Amino acid sequence: MNTTRAEAIALAKGVVEGAAAIKGADLLVCPPTIYLSAVAEAVKGTSVALGAQNMYFEGNGAFTGETSAAMLTDAGATFVILGHSERRNIMGETDADVNKKTHAALAAGLTPIVCVGELLAEREAGQTQAVVKKQFEGSLAGVTAEQVTKLVIAYEPVWAIGTGKVATPEQAEKVHADLRQLLTSRYNAAVAGQVRILYGGSVKPSNAAELLGQPNVNGALVGGASLKAGDFLGIAAGA
Repeated sequence: MNTTRAEAIALAKGVVEGAAAIKGADLLVCPPTIYLSAVAEAVKGTSVALGAQNMYFEGNGAFTGETSAAMLTDAGATFVILGHSERRNIMGETDADVNKKTHAALAAGLTPIVCVGELLAEREAGQTQAVVKKQFEGSLAGVTAEQVTKLVIAYEPVWAIGTGKVATPEQAEKVHADLRQLLTSRYNAAVAGQVRILYGGSVKPSNAAELLGQPNVNGALVGGASLKAGDFLGIAAGA
């Protein structure tokens, strides 16, 4: 929940300007919903994709204040972040909510970025694997092998978001490898290999290359560092 309209446009243009120098990475910006149309114009015709930060699972109707998948695509979005830790832990979204949104997004042709991750207390209690597995299974219930290749998974340890704390490359890789195995077990190795798994949690230019160099880390879901085009592009360069 950052930027004014003018700031959002300027930020997107800054990313577009630096995108040509980025090799081997796909770039996506996800502004606040109210600025989607404005940012869509700023990235139109470029290699930078547009996504939303959230959506509701119903197509339309008496759901005041919510935004449907059709509204997002109409505004130019092709991706949508679902189940972000702040949605789960502040807004009270459940795995069932995220699952409904995931199916609605897929049906509308949007690429969902489905987020999973544990709280600090859960990590300290040795529950990381169990928490991530529960969120994975609940959020992706009923998703077919064909559908899962059309979505992205993001691992975001909640204790590393905006805190300055970062999961070590080994910690990140361990959870990403677990997620890859969950995909393999549910589908098969070929399908699992097609799914991008992003890491999110205090990623910055100085640590991006090491984190993104891990075998099962396929990209970054960037938080605070995305508010500066230079920092965001610096992270992408590390990919």
